Amino acid sequence: MSESSNSKRIARIVECAEEHFGKEVERVTAPGGEGRSSFRLHFDDRDVIATLRPNFRRTHLEAHVLNSLNTYSSDLPRVLGVVGEILFQSDVGRRRLNQEIVRCPAGSQKDLAAEAVAGIFRIHAAARKTDLHKMMPHLGNNAEWISNLVDAVDALQPYSQGISGDYDRAAVGNAIAYPGKQFVKWDCRSGNAAIGQDERLRWFDFEYSGLRHGAEDFAWLIGDEAWPIAPDVMVDIMIDAYDHECGHEISDYLEYMSVYLTLHAVQRFKLIVKEAKKRGWLSKERVRKYDDAGVHPEFAVQICKVGQYFAAQSPLTAPLSRNFEGAARAFKEILRDGSSLKSA
Repeated sequence: MSESSNSKRIARIVECAEEHFGKEVERVTAPGGEGRSSFRLHFDDRDVIATLRPNFRRTHLEAHVLNSLNTYSSDLPRVLGVVGEILFQSDVGRRRLNQEIVRCPAGSQKDLAAEAVAGIFRIHAAARKTDLHKMMPHLGNNAEWISNLVDAVDALQPYSQGISGDYDRAAVGNAIAYPGKQFVKWDCRSGNAAIGQDERLRWFDFEYSGLRHGAEDFAWLIGDEAWPIAPDVMVDIMIDAYDHECGHEISDYLEYMSVYLTLHAVQRFKLIVKEAKKRGWLSKERVRKYDDAGVHPEFAVQICKVGQYFAAQSPLTAPLSRNFEGAARAFKEILRDGSSLKSA
């Protein structure tokens, strides 16, 4: 986006905000970078998040989701108004989870991760008390989407041995072709949660929410390449926080999550490789500051470890464990040698 068009966008938001709130906006900052949809508006007495999305329907759907969930949950922002394509919502805090989790002492990281997991379960429980299941879009419910997810594992081949014939693509596809019953936030990467002045952790950015199994939200969190908590520790946290009212036996829930998370890890791996070839490696600090793709060799190794661990948890995906292991070795070499990513 050009500087002039971005300036016009900000001017439009400020004009709309001042008319809506009847107060002057003192300054505007961009927590995710100038090119993102959301800006922080600083008034004399509070901060407000203003989001201008190109899709009118999506903006109003997000507002409806927030209003519906806020009736039963305080784990998300409050809607302060919708004017056309602009959504005004409460500022849940500047201390983003993706940065806070690496700043806090190692002994406190698990507690913070547990807060994040418990918050997602509470949001899911709140959604089951609403009518969102009657009107939200069903996510990933067509054969092409499923096959693309299942076949994406071929991206691991250049960095490891070939994909084993024991990887039953049809069976894996059937396992994740889950009908949309549970509301999911989607995109539960750790950059989409923050801690406020009241020390509460809340989730934000419900733009892509819809209906699916439910475990996908935890796959987004655990499969966030910048997330520093070991996968086995995250499973323990999941077990401790598990909501037995969610409609699944815990063993079935974790089995599904393992299969889905394995495929999700491949998607994150592909994104890292693509962006590294295009832009080169980025610093870990920059990735966390702007909630960017984890374009750093250490993050590539991390997502391979996550994929390897969860692949091994299910017979359906166990054949992929060695592929993740091989890819992790390749990126450890890049990390050690400081070399660039070769085209595959």
